Amino acid sequence: MIKSMTGFGRAEFADEKRKFTVEIKSVNHRYLDVNIKMPKKLNFFESTIRTLLKEYIERGKVDVYITYEDYTEDNFSLQYNAGLAAEYLKYLNQMAEEFHLDNDIRVSTLSKYPDVFVMEEQAPDEKELWSGLEKAVRMACEQFVASRIKEGEHLKNDLVDKLTNMLSYVDFIEERSPEILKEYRSRLEEKVKELLGDRQIDDARIATEVTIYADKICVDEETVRLRSHIETAKETLVNGGSVGRKLDFIAQEMNREANTILSKANNLEISDTGIDLKTDIEKVREQIQNIE
Repeated sequence: MIKSMTGFGRAEFADEKRKFTVEIKSVNHRYLDVNIKMPKKLNFFESTIRTLLKEYIERGKVDVYITYEDYTEDNFSLQYNAGLAAEYLKYLNQMAEEFHLDNDIRVSTLSKYPDVFVMEEQAPDEKELWSGLEKAVRMACEQFVASRIKEGEHLKNDLVDKLTNMLSYVDFIEERSPEILKEYRSRLEEKVKELLGDRQIDDARIATEVTIYADKICVDEETVRLRSHIETAKETLVNGGSVGRKLDFIAQEMNREANTILSKANNLEISDTGIDLKTDIEKVREQIQNIE
């Protein structure tokens, strides 16, 4: 199957302790370029997430957004800083002696000093955390790939139609080219007769001139190669897979042959057909840029 490089996927996974939400968006890019935005407490999973994404994505500029909600109420603990409390008390006693003040320090007063009591968040269980996050990422990836496949199918059908239409242009050029030579010979003979009057026409010289002209305008090799490239592109699309780079190369070759045909064209109909051919090739090249 053909995959577009444009895609979107969103998934949520929640249990009694936490909820993960993952969104994945992408546009076309020559390589795989992943940008991940997520809470700091999940940052140590970034490398693992990137490795997981490579199972589903080969090319594209991919943005991943992850949000995390923690439902647990027991993930904080109260920490008592005895050393700091002792320091506070020591200096308070020193102040009372130096300034001859009553020492009215009570436990309730000392406990209110900064950092004597601190609420600390407990480190989460990494395996448990990854278990939920992985499920959310994989579900989002599956939706993301499904959207790419759906868009890729539309791309494939449209490209096949364009390539089939391009074959009709090649057919016309191949059918019209021999007629141009006949018309040229006929015009050349008439012109020679007009110039020579009743004198004998040198058929060998006419044949030579026609041959020289034929060499200049002959596009047989170009049309054969162009037809082959078009058929190969259609076959590649039908076979599917990650074929974006291959199709891009084939499109470049098609464009090269079309340019040569246009440069040799000495007939308005073939020139117009060549222009139509190049227009369709450019459309195909643009669409191919969005295939993985």
